[in-house]
Amino acid sequence: MSTRASVSSPDAPQAIGPYSQAIRAGNFLFLSGQIPLDPATGEVVAGDVRAQTRRVLDNMAGVLSAAGVSMGAVVKTTVFLIDLADFTAMNEVYATAFETPAPARSTVQVSRLPRDVRVEIEAIALLP
Repeated sequence: MSTRASVSSPDAPQAIGPYSQAIRAGNFLFLSGQIPLDPATGEVVAGDVRAQTRRVLDNMAGVLSAAGVSMGAVVKTTVFLIDLADFTAMNEVYATAFETPAPARSTVQVSRLPRDVRVEIEAIALLP
């Protein structure tokens, strides 16, 4: 039977509902979708989709670090954008967070995200 445990970090916004920042299940870590909240203030970061994407990736890195891995452990992401016109700008920042080979990824446009942010990213990482 595989083990299942919650992983959390003060370097990412705390869960504000009945979910975990991440769940370790066997050799995988499933990260909940991160939005661009500053973990220190709980407020949405100011700026465009580039600034929001950078904060989301920093939040993800914080959760991954709490599990003992880095962004290099990410094998799959799903990016949610409220406007696919933001894809190129988001992608420019996203590309700086991952080495080759980049994780598998899906990107979808959605009608709305929590706190009316422009981007949310969830991820799956492989643990040692």
